[in-house]
Amino acid sequence: MLQAFLLGCIAFIGKCDLATGTNMIQRPIVLGPLVGLVLGDLQLGITIGATLELAFLGQVSVGAYIPPNVIVGGVLGTAFAITVGKGADIAFTMAFPIALLAQVVDNFIFTLVRPFMAKVADNYAEKGEASKVTAIHMITGFITCTVLFIITFLGFSLGSSKMGAVVNAIPSVITDGLSIATGMLPAIGFAMLARMVMNKEVVPFFFLGFVLSAYFQIPVVGIAIIGLITIFVKINFTTSKNSDVAFAEGSEDSDDDF
Repeated sequence: MLQAFLLGCIAFIGKCDLATGTNMIQRPIVLGPLVGLVLGDLQLGITIGATLELAFLGQVSVGAYIPPNVIVGGVLGTAFAITVGKGADIAFTMAFPIALLAQVVDNFIFTLVRPFMAKVADNYAEKGEASKVTAIHMITGFITCTVLFIITFLGFSLGSSKMGAVVNAIPSVITDGLSIATGMLPAIGFAMLARMVMNKEVVPFFFLGFVLSAYFQIPVVGIAIIGLITIFVKINFTTSKNSDVAFAEGSEDSDDDF
């Protein structure tokens, strides 16, 4: 029961990502190790979390699209895989259906609960009661996080004891096929992500990273550092705002001369 409670807390914290600036604490690569700590197998939690991150890489919210819930799916998928003594293959087999079921709850919240709370906030805004508008936003976020806590808590407490028998009953031909599919899923995740971010300016750097890794044997961390340096050079963060202001003032002065 304590483990189920702690896993629920992990899901709660993961959903708080929306209130902390979207710093990606909801991703499986972050929550997986926390699940491993709770269940006493940190190494397996890290491994499963990293694998699920690759598989769920393209599952992000864009516009009105609500993706499968990677928080509940990642936490319970990792927890069940550790509990039954299996690896990342079984973890994704459990995680994706759970994420789809949790997506139904997300759709309910986003289509019914949030619009209702937004109307309440609008009424307070019309009256100029800013503090109550803020409270409505906080309450809405707390409700969303609490729902994920309840789903995760009940899911683990009710399913962990029976999941081992279910997994052991799966024929080896199916588990072998799932192992192959799990190996392919990261590529699918990358492809889905690439469709959203790829453009003519980004493509050369993508192939540059591939060349550096494949032909020059530069580690991923090294390529990431090169990427950060490239970003700073392209965006030019070092440009001073004062110089921009001075340039603008100089342009105005030159216009006055005419």
